[in-house]
Amino acid sequence: MVAYGAYTDQELLGLLRKGDQAAFTEIYDRYKLLLHRYAYRWLQDKEVVKDVIQELFTVLWTRREALVYNENLSGYLYISVRNGILRKISQDKRFAAYAESLADYADNGESITDYRLRENQLRKIIEKEIAALPAKMREVFELSRNSYLSHMEIAERLGLSEHTVRTHIKKALKILRSRLGFYLVICFLMS
Repeated sequence: MVAYGAYTDQELLGLLRKGDQAAFTEIYDRYKLLLHRYAYRWLQDKEVVKDVIQELFTVLWTRREALVYNENLSGYLYISVRNGILRKISQDKRFAAYAESLADYADNGESITDYRLRENQLRKIIEKEIAALPAKMREVFELSRNSYLSHMEIAERLGLSEHTVRTHIKKALKILRSRLGFYLVICFLMS
């Protein structure tokens, strides 16, 4: 039986890249306690530390062939744990911000449902007005606004001149402004 404990980190990495599970186990046994202590100093929660370390070693095994390791395995592992710690802290901050936002919402009782309802109603009105445009003008307008095509790309696609495309878009915007102006004023007054 091979004594993996006598291998250097670089030799273990070479074996790991080839899928040697015993080399992986040796790396895990060699560094798990050191990494646990390092992570615990920052996170102060044994379960969270276990998760961070487990994630690190899972990635180490699943990406063993693709990962590029420096000559310093311990440095790589410490940096990976540090990044895991920073991700966890960032997640905790986002969770705390979300919880605070949810508490504010519950305390203030403000409802954004009404705003969303009005937004959806306005979106439907705009879509209806766009659908009421003349066919070619609507097609040009939708290619410009929904597909984000340039005037030249629309002209090439539809066999029109750029000037015609530009004219269709200007007219469509003018029609929509005149038709939607009333709705926008009403929505503004309701908010």
